[in-house]
Amino acid sequence: MSETVILGCGYVGMRIARQCLDRREAVVGWVRSEAGLARLQEAGLAGMRCDLAREEPPSGVLEGVRLFHLVPPVEQGVEDAHTRRLVSSFDRAGQPKRILYMSTTGVYGDCRGEWVDEGWPTRPTVDRSRRRLDAEETLRRWSHDTGGELVVLRVSGIYGPGRLPLARLRQRVPMVRPEEAPYSNRIHVDDLVRISLAAMDKAEDGAVFNVSDGNPSTMTDYFIQIADAAGLPRPPLIPMSEAPDQLSAGMMSYMSESRRLSNRKLLDELGVELIYPSLAEGLRSAL
Repeated sequence: MSETVILGCGYVGMRIARQCLDRREAVVGWVRSEAGLARLQEAGLAGMRCDLAREEPPSGVLEGVRLFHLVPPVEQGVEDAHTRRLVSSFDRAGQPKRILYMSTTGVYGDCRGEWVDEGWPTRPTVDRSRRRLDAEETLRRWSHDTGGELVVLRVSGIYGPGRLPLARLRQRVPMVRPEEAPYSNRIHVDDLVRISLAAMDKAEDGAVFNVSDGNPSTMTDYFIQIADAAGLPRPPLIPMSEAPDQLSAGMMSYMSESRRLSNRKLLDELGVELIYPSLAEGLRSAL
């Protein structure tokens, strides 16, 4: 089997790397900083430093590899310069055999609470999602031009150990009343890792998958369930009309979109059985 490279080997990537090692596969995690490299070494993982914001991968290192592309886009604009630099480097660094790109469900934009499958049109409404769609399209052009294989995962909110908004709850930051709150979707990190490996192993070239547990709820319900499970006070509830004055711009951008994700294609084509098919089950593990 080809060597596996995990570009952006952090919270999710390190878990994928450990699974690769358990399967006795050669795997290298790429990070952008010396501190990240030290974390990989402490975890017993082979690592390499490469910051796509400033440099391209070395010559020949990506030839024929299976590449997990987990690097987030740049922080401003509507184009993802990281992915564009990565693809432009392939002539020198080598052409990967197969790329799995971890995108976001934000590329669908606001769907007004409708159920959304992979055939839903992409209409991102905020720049962070436009950058993700730009990365998808950059990689599709690469795949079309070179014959390299591509799989895209459109991932919902990731939660798991160390990835819960406990500090926000302790600070008593308010949330919008449940009847006005948008739908949101999520996936436990352990299920995301299993889905990522299954997609890399057997998804058809060009496939796109929504990644969620299939049990959406409102954003407010998400915070309430976490508070109850963690033994913390529930957040204060406010009307949507007061939200712009009390919530961050980042949270307001999430509150401006509502959709319910279908994960039927994921279950049918990849054959993955979720360990945590609902938040209630996943929180026991995350806490």
